[in-house]
Amino acid sequence: MKPKYYLLIAVALLAACTGRNDRSDAYGNFEAVEVTISAEASGKILALEVTEGQTLDSAQPIGVIDSVDLVLKRQQLVAQQRAVSTRIRDLDAQTAVMQQQLENMKIDQIRMEKMFADGAATKKQVDDLIGSMEVIRKQIESVETQKAGIHDQVAATGKQIEQVSESVRKCRIVSPIRGTVLAKYAEKGEVTIFGKPLFKMANLDVMTLKVYVSGDQLHQVKIGREVDVLYDKGPTELGKTTGIISWISPTAEFTPKTIQTRDERINLVYSVKVRIKNDGTFKIGMPGEIRFKEENKTSTNQ
Repeated sequence: MKPKYYLLIAVALLAACTGRNDRSDAYGNFEAVEVTISAEASGKILALEVTEGQTLDSAQPIGVIDSVDLVLKRQQLVAQQRAVSTRIRDLDAQTAVMQQQLENMKIDQIRMEKMFADGAATKKQVDDLIGSMEVIRKQIESVETQKAGIHDQVAATGKQIEQVSESVRKCRIVSPIRGTVLAKYAEKGEVTIFGKPLFKMANLDVMTLKVYVSGDQLHQVKIGREVDVLYDKGPTELGKTTGIISWISPTAEFTPKTIQTRDERINLVYSVKVRIKNDGTFKIGMPGEIRFKEENKTSTNQ
C-alpha cells in the first residue's frame, strides 16, 4: 500500500507544480465599445424596427420619428422664398425699363449738345436733360439696393430651409455603426424627446480583454505585442486564441477586488487592453486571461 500511497502524493505534487507553472500572467474581463443611440428629434416614434441581439449595418435605416410639422414648415418657407424671388423679377423689369430710358436720354443728350453748339438750344435745356439722366441713375441704384436686400432675404430663407431639412433628416433613425443591439429602451408609438436613449449597441466583431498587470510585469507589455488569450471553453477546459496589446494605462491603480493577479501581495497594478477578433465566442463581461508568449519571457530573462 505504501508504494501506491507515495505514487499518489508524487502525482499530486507534480500536478500542483504544473498548475503553478501554467498560471496566467494577468486576468480580466471582455468588453466592447458600447454606443447608445439617442433621439435627435422630438415627437412620436412611428417606427423602430430593432430587436435585442439583432445585427445592424452601418447607416441602416431602422425607424422614424413623426416629422409632419417640420415638413409643413419647410413647405411654408419654400413658398415664402418663391414669393420673395418674384419681387426680384419685378425689380429686374423696372431696372430694364429705366436702363432703356437712360439709353434714349443719352442719344437725346448728344443731339441737344449739337443744337446748343448751333444756338438752337439753351444751356438750361442741356442741364435739365443731364439732371433727368442723373435722376434715372439714382433710381437704378435704389432698385439695385432693394434687390440686394431681397437677395439677402432669399439667402436667409434658404438657410432656414436647410435647417428644417436637417431636422427632418434627423427624424430618421439609422444605425451609426455595424454592430449588435444590446438593449432597447423605446418602442413604436411612444413619444420621445431630443437626447432620449432609444437603444444600445456594440460592434462585437472585435472585443477587448481588459486585464491588470503588476509593475514587475510592465516591462513585458508593449503596444502591438501578441499575447495568448485564454478563456473558459468548458467546465475544465480552457480555450486559447491570440490577441494584440492595444492600450496600456499610463497610471497605476489599486487592484480591483474582482481581479486576481499573479502576486496577490501587489496592491498597485496597470490596466492593459488586448484586442481580439471575435467569432461569436466572446461575450461582454466574460472572464479571460493572458499569458505572455514564451519568446517574450525568454528575451526578458536574458
